[in-house]
Formats: sequence, structure tokens, C-alpha cells
Amino acid sequence: MRTVFMVAEKPSLAQSIAKILSKGSCSSRKGLNGACSVHEYTGSFMGQNVRFKMTSVCGHVMSLDFIGKYNNWDKVDPAELFSKAPTEKKEANPKLNMVKFLQVEAKGCDYVVLWLDCDKEGENICFEVLDAIQPLMNMSYGNDCTVYRAKFSSITDTDICNAMNRLGEPNRNEALSVDARQELDLRIGCAFTRFQTKYFQGKYGNLDSSLISFGPCQTPTLGFCVERHDKIQSFKPEAYWVIQAKVFKGKDSPLTLDWDRVRVFDRDVGQMFVNMAKTAKEAKVESVSKKEKAKQRPIALNTVEMLRVASSALGMGPQHTMQIAERLYTQGYISYPRTETTHYPENFDLKGTLKQQANSSFWGETVKALLSEGINRPKKGVDVGDHPPITPMRAASENELGIFTFTCLILKCLVYENTFLCAKKTKIMTLFNNWSPPRHPIAPFWRVSHIIPVHINNICQRNYVTVESGRKLKPTNLGIVLVHGYYKIDADLVLPTIRSAVEKQLNLIALGKANFHQVLQHTLDIFKRKFHYFVDSIAGMDELMEVSFSPIAATGKPLSRCGKCHRFMKYIQAKPSRLHCSHCDETYSLPQNGAIKLYKELKCPLDEFELVLWTSGSRGKSYPVCPYCFSNPPFRDMKKGMGCNECTHPSCQHSLNSLGIGQCVECETGVLVFDPTSGPKWRMACNKCNVVVHFFEHAHKVQVSQDSCDSCEASLVIVDFNKTRSPLPDGETQHTGCVFCDPVFQDLVELKHATMRHPMHRAGGARRGRGRGRGRRPVGRGNPKKPKDKMAALAAYFV
Repeated sequence: MRTVFMVAEKPSLAQSIAKILSKGSCSSRKGLNGACSVHEYTGSFMGQNVRFKMTSVCGHVMSLDFIGKYNNWDKVDPAELFSKAPTEKKEANPKLNMVKFLQVEAKGCDYVVLWLDCDKEGENICFEVLDAIQPLMNMSYGNDCTVYRAKFSSITDTDICNAMNRLGEPNRNEALSVDARQELDLRIGCAFTRFQTKYFQGKYGNLDSSLISFGPCQTPTLGFCVERHDKIQSFKPEAYWVIQAKVFKGKDSPLTLDWDRVRVFDRDVGQMFVNMAKTAKEAKVESVSKKEKAKQRPIALNTVEMLRVASSALGMGPQHTMQIAERLYTQGYISYPRTETTHYPENFDLKGTLKQQANSSFWGETVKALLSEGINRPKKGVDVGDHPPITPMRAASENELGIFTFTCLILKCLVYENTFLCAKKTKIMTLFNNWSPPRHPIAPFWRVSHIIPVHINNICQRNYVTVESGRKLKPTNLGIVLVHGYYKIDADLVLPTIRSAVEKQLNLIALGKANFHQVLQHTLDIFKRKFHYFVDSIAGMDELMEVSFSPIAATGKPLSRCGKCHRFMKYIQAKPSRLHCSHCDETYSLPQNGAIKLYKELKCPLDEFELVLWTSGSRGKSYPVCPYCFSNPPFRDMKKGMGCNECTHPSCQHSLNSLGIGQCVECETGVLVFDPTSGPKWRMACNKCNVVVHFFEHAHKVQVSQDSCDSCEASLVIVDFNKTRSPLPDGETQHTGCVFCDPVFQDLVELKHATMRHPMHRAGGARRGRGRGRGRRPVGRGNPKKPKDKMAALAAYFV
């Protein structure tokens, strides 16, 4: 029996499609990566009985990046990123092992059906999947086609079955257009970002942003915010006066009259008209006219309009809105939420779509009345050839969804604004205009990979804008200065026009009307010239920066001594936190997202810089850092950004060689390193991940021995306890042993962030640990030796 391998874009989508196609008769199991399930059933395909295997990816399988050495900011000129720097495809999320998972499941299959989202990004993921699995598929039979593409816009029985019956082929040109966009964004964004980040962070101490990023889409988005802010700031209100008059007729309610002149800007003139009006005792009606008002039918709902309405009606941010919309889509409640189209095709089943709402407890009766009277076609919009407007595909109730509020919002927009209902039906207009959704929190579902919401989220994270009440974006000083600086040097960098021109070229690639390499090279040449001009003209932006930000030498507070001049360096807490020596005019990076303090006035034996202690909090981990070594790794096997807990100095008392105890119980490459500052609540922490092991609480002294355990080869630990609080037998106060193997120590060790079970303890009945061992061995001081056969490794997993 032949096998058909089917791949969707998300696990929930794969489950829904498999359930529809198998009519609920599929079996399911977890894949080897733990994130994706595999759904299997038998059925008919191309006139033959086959076995179906449906699974999914989790968005993009691969991502584009520069090869290793070109990711070093200090050793690579940003200008080289436009042409000289080679790129490579890497797994987007290595922890998922997505390539291996796909290869294992697709091995020996005969056909593949791709159910990726039907947009350019989905088309690109199609070929990422094919690159991974095609070498492992069975050879085609004769001229048989083995790769198929399913096109769909909603997760309904009808749409999915129609897609299965009308399979096509993946579109290579659309995938190439995404490849081009990815490479352009990578090269352009990284070049500008690296230059301006290093330049401005090296000069100003209170920018309060870890990354001064630039993006071909992100920066114009910021430009819109600053442009609006500038208009608000430049607006000069001018006082004016109006005249209001009320007339009475008998006991009737007074009638307020509007002044035909509306307003005057001269108070004396206004007062003159008031005085003239006061002399009149009666008013004469000269004419009576009646005018009917009809509210125009808005066009159908696309993504941008959905984001706008969600923000104004529910106070939801764009990224949050897309997360909920994606969830509704995968659950079959709405059609695909990423679309620019506002026009329904002539063959779209409006009546069938409306029937889905007939049983709604909220508007079902109204929908039935509409169906019986007949409906009008929606107002004609724009068809850009992607997906139909966002449409409700089935009714939702509050009992079905915890996100009923958002569903109601979508339905309001669709049933009313998409003009299934005509404007004369005042009952419907009243129903929806008076409707006010309840407010309650809606949890995010998954990270959105592209479009508009990401750009807004990025400029918020970079501290370019802040979100104020009413979901208003207010640019910060940094955001304002950047935009004004771009305008001053090269307005094309911040205006949307050049990105619009690039998008047109990318669309020509998607249509097969332009060459991928030519478009890529032409666009990079343009931005490379702009980059060089920007670098040469950076003084223009510097003049603006000097007004709003303080020089780095005038920022921060004295903390530790420089190893070169032995004067105090200043600690700058604003993002990114760093140390600056004003005498040497040198800046040294520090670990982020934690607290920094002086470390006992101890010095690094290599460079005489005073050490600082980085800590993530009382319940987290801490380790000493040499500011100079952190930015300038002293040994070949060290990388920039390593603290003393990763330093391979052979004799320094703060290094990994002196304080390393054993291999981390959770991650593949980390070593558990003793924290000598943690007493009396002693602990060791992984120098790669966030595993923290607490041990020997209230011990007087803890030291790492030069000797290793005979069983697991972890470093032995020497522990001195107080006489009154010693847990050792026979009143002993000192004991040397292995943290993991010694029976005296085993009850004094506790993994707060991980659950431990040591294989040697199972026979004697270990009192803690719920996970199975993974067969990794402890490593003393980062220099592992082959473990003895009788000894399995220490293992653990996160609770």
C-alpha cells in the first residue's frame, strides 16, 4: 500500500484537516520532536487505496542567517554584509529538530500533499519541507506526479474536501519572492543596525535601548508614528466663538438652532451678533425641508481593517489580534485572516455562509429573516488575488469559546460591515451599533511570524514608541530623533515609498515576470550606496542626538576599576548596561537583564580589571565577570560574552576549571558551576541554562576539591558544617564526597528548577525525582572523561 505524506503549517491545523478528511477515524501519536503529532488513516487517493500520514511544521522550518564569522559585530565591517558575507539556511528552531522529524516520518512515502497556509510565506515553507523530505521519498512511478499543493481559505468540511479534490502544484516563483525578501531584510537590516547601534551606544549613555535597530519595514512604521506626533505637536489652537440660540413654541420643548456662519474668530464681532439677536422676540420659519439619511455599506473586511476595529472596539493590540484570529481560523470559525482583498468573488456562497449563523442565540432570528427576504451582494472592493475577505464560517457561542468576545467582534464586522445586510434594514443596524462586547482577558495562542503586527511590536520593544491609554502610540525621544535624523540624511530610509517599490519587484518575482537574482542585486546595490552615504553623513543625526541624550562619559556611577588606568569606571544601567572608562575612552559590555555589583574588589589575574558580580535575583543564579574578558575573550575556546563561570583559565580561583563540578543535568553543553557567593544557601548553577542546584544549606564552608568521583568523575566537594547544625553522623562537621553519588550527601541536594533522579539511587529508593535519566554524564571542570560502564550519568528534566 502506498503512502501519502501530508504537511500542514501548525499542529492544530493538521489535526483539524485530518479529522475532516478521515471523517474522524484517524489514529494519532506524538512525533519525535514532541511538538507535532502524526495522524494516520487509510483512504482513496488518485484512484488507489493508500495510507495517509498527516502532520505539521511549526511555521518556517528554516531561517536565513550569515555564516558564523560574519555574525561577529567587532570583526566585520557592516558594509560587507551587502555583498561579501555569505548566507546559509539554518533550522529556524533547532530545539524542535524539525528537519529530522520530517525526514523520519516521510521516509519511504510515495506522495506528498502540502497543506501550508495559502500565501507567499506558506509557499516558501512548502519548499523548505520538500528540501528536507524529497531525498527520502520513494522514486516516482513513471511520469507520476508525487508533489501536490492544497489550496484553501477556511477549515470547513466543504473547503477542505474541495481542496483535496482540486490539488495543484507548489509555486516556486512565490517561494523565491519570499527568499528575496528574507535576504534583503537580513542584509539591509543588519548592516544599518550594527553600524548605528555601535556608533550611538559608544557615544551616549542614556539611550535606554539595547539595540538601535533598522528595518526596511520597521523604520517606515516608526516614521508614521513620528509624523503623526509632529503634526500634533505643531498644531496651534486658535480661539473662536459660536452663537447658540434656543426657540420656544408654547409648551413644546425648546429647539436649539445652528448658526449658519458656524463660528467667528473675533469676539467683538460675535458679541455684536449676540446683541442683535437679543433684540428679537420672535423667529420666523422661512422653509421646511426633509432629508433621509442612509449609512453607506462599507466594503468587506481585510486584515488591516480587522486590526483597526479590534483596536478601537476591544483595545487589543495588532499582534494579539492576529494571534486570536489565527486561533479562530484553525478552529474553523473564520476564514484565513491574512488577506488584502476586500471583494468577494462572484461565485462566493454568501447565502450558505449566512446560514451558518442562523442558529445563533444572539442574531439567529435576524439572520433567518434576511434569508427569507433575500440578501444584497456586498459592496464591491478590491481583489488583489490572495484570499477572500475575512468571513465567519460557523457560529460560535460563549460556551464553545473562551474568546467569544473577539468572535462577536468579527461577526459584527462581517455580518454588518460586509453588507450581507443592506443599509435600509434599520433593525440590523441598531442591533450591531448598540452591541457592546464584554471585556475580559484573551490569552495569546502563538507567535505571529509576519505582517504588520510584528513591526509595531518591534518598535515598542526597541523603546522607539510607548503604548498609552486608548492604544495610542507615542514616540519616545529616541524614536523621534532617529526619524528626524533619517529625514535629515536620506528621507528614503524612513518613507514607505522605497519599500513599496521593492514590494512591487518582489511581486514580479512571484508572478514569474522578474529574475530573482537581478532584483536582489539591484536592490542591494541601491541600499549599499545609501548605507555609505548614511555613514558619511552620520554627523547630521549626531547633532540631533546631542540635544536629547547625554554623552557616555557624563552618565552612570563609579563602580569598578579599569585594569589599564586603574581609575574607576562608570556603570551605566540604561539599556544596554555597560561599563565606561572616561580616561581610556573605552566601553565594556556586561551581561544583560540582571543586577551588577562589585565582586569583593577582586581582580582578574589576566588583565587587572576589577571583577563585577552579575545576578538574576535571589532565587536565580549569579557569577563573576571580568569586564575586559567579557568583551575580549582571552582563550581560543572562549567566545565574546562569557563570564568567569565559562573561563578556562587553568588556575584562576574564579574560573570554570576551579569551580566546575559536573555536567548540567538538563542541557547538552552546560556545566554546573559552584557559586561561592551563595552561602549560607549554597548552590551551583549551569553556565548555559537556568538550572540551579541548591545544596548544604547553612553549611559553614563549601569548597570544590581537586579530586574527582571514581564513579561519575564529577568534582568532589568539601563541606564544613556548624557543630550545632551538622547533618553528618556521629557529630562530624566535615565531609568530602560527590554531590551526586555520595550517600551522605544525596539527601542534602535539591534541584529547585529540575527534578533529579540519579541511577545509582534507584536500588536504594531515592526520595526525589520523577524523570527518567537521559544517559548524560557529569563533567568535572569542563574536561570530560569516558564514564565507567557501571555508572550511568546524572539526568533530570524540568518540572
